[in-house]
Amino acid sequence: MFCGSSPGNRPEYLVAARELGRTLAEKKIAVVYGGARVGTMGALAKAARDNGGEVIGVIPRAIVELEVADRDLPRLEVVATMHERKARMADLSDGFIALPGGLGTLDELSEVLTWAQLGMHSKPCGLLDVAGYYSDLLKFLDRAVADGFLHPQHRGLLLVDANAQALLGRMTDFEPTVVDKGQWASSLTRDVR
Repeated sequence: MFCGSSPGNRPEYLVAARELGRTLAEKKIAVVYGGARVGTMGALAKAARDNGGEVIGVIPRAIVELEVADRDLPRLEVVATMHERKARMADLSDGFIALPGGLGTLDELSEVLTWAQLGMHSKPCGLLDVAGYYSDLLKFLDRAVADGFLHPQHRGLLLVDANAQALLGRMTDFEPTVVDKGQWASSLTRDVR
């Protein structure tokens, strides 16, 4: 789960985080997240735990020292860097969901999408688009396709829904598209002179 360390300023964000945490617990899907007790990430993790779900936090030491770590977690892994955090979360996860968040959330989502694009994993990547929060990002991705910077099949790697249940269903049904790497590589090396 990629979530914000802030709750945002619209109540829908916390409501959606709690609903997703509850839904994941009910479906017996473990939550792997950033390990903090604050923001939408804290709300999601608490809702999952309160409903009997398994929750695993992964947090860099520097953030623990800011006293935002959820020390009540049965499993909180402390790592040295943000890079290690992202790699460890990816190793522990069978799929990824981003909720509304800031630069950290965008960074995490971009990285796992890039890894999927490069064939480094075939796990589903989802975006819970609460209250149209990500509409401009989705327009950007469509523009990247239209302007030749993103392959249409790679655009399809991001599963988007405003409803947690529907998004989880799409992620369960996800089958990665195999892109012809030769064709894709040749499009990367076009001579621009």
